[in-house]
Amino acid sequence: MDVIFIGSLFVWVLFLLCSLDLCAGQIVYTVTEEGNKATVVGNVAKDLNLNVNDLQSGQFHIVNGLNKNYFEVNLKTGELYVGERIDRENICLTSQTCTLNIEAIAQNPLRLFSIGIDVLDINDNSPLFPIKTYHLNITESAFPGDRFPLPKASDADVGINSIRSYKLSINDYFSLDVQNNGGHSVYAELVLQKALDREKMTVIKLILTAVDGGKPPRSGTVEIVVDVVDVNDNTPTFSQQLYKVTIPENTVYGVPIIRLNASDIDSGLNGHIIYSIINHGKDKALEYFYINPSSGEITVKGELDREDTSAFELHVKRMTGARLLARLIVKC
Repeated sequence: MDVIFIGSLFVWVLFLLCSLDLCAGQIVYTVTEEGNKATVVGNVAKDLNLNVNDLQSGQFHIVNGLNKNYFEVNLKTGELYVGERIDRENICLTSQTCTLNIEAIAQNPLRLFSIGIDVLDINDNSPLFPIKTYHLNITESAFPGDRFPLPKASDADVGINSIRSYKLSINDYFSLDVQNNGGHSVYAELVLQKALDREKMTVIKLILTAVDGGKPPRSGTVEIVVDVVDVNDNTPTFSQQLYKVTIPENTVYGVPIIRLNASDIDSGLNGHIIYSIINHGKDKALEYFYINPSSGEITVKGELDREDTSAFELHVKRMTGARLLARLIVKC
């Protein structure tokens, strides 16, 4: 409440003085943020045509208003100097211009001076990404030339000290396309240069670096993890195309006779294998044999009679996205 009251009173006094034609114009200085205390900004006695003796006799006052006491006056020399640490980003956030206004009151005669101090930015902040690791899922069927957006970095600095470019770590699959949105924003896209193959590489790790325009430049990084998503692009294979096995005709129900093995280097559902026996002509194989759909193990499920049938030819298929057959000859 006290701050609000003092601020309102200060504004009222300024209005009153200006209404009485006691405002004597404005002078503007510049100062670099984060400078040392006691850094001289300018000489108000010289620039306002004031007598240094009047400063020492209490006839001159600096009024910071609601601001901190960022600036003070050396009453012996008339020099305006930095009294408090100035952090431009804390005062003006991301504004392109940052000006602190203070007022000076001189007496005999009574006059009001307005002093503006432009706070210049220095490159004291590094680009910062909102996350440390960015995961990107890209299917292995993606085409070269496909583009993928990347996270943007932010920089509390402005102007030349803000973000100017992005860089990508050296790799065999991706390049970087950096776009400048009218000079106000810089962003990057990942561009696929070489077809992906999950069976050769499941994960690709990259480093994206944001670089500002300071001298020397500052940078910030984020890890890009590309998870290569599988598609059913590989043909399954059996360990051999023709299997032969001989069993006694009195082999009892449930006895395993062979385990077939098919493999698929695709992952997930694309590599899941289901086995089944299919009909082939007039063969009665389905009546005598059973195959475990998950393991490929074949067992006897009927009574075998060599005099009725001395040999069976089983056709086994592997079921996922593709159809692949293997032949099994069973002799009794």
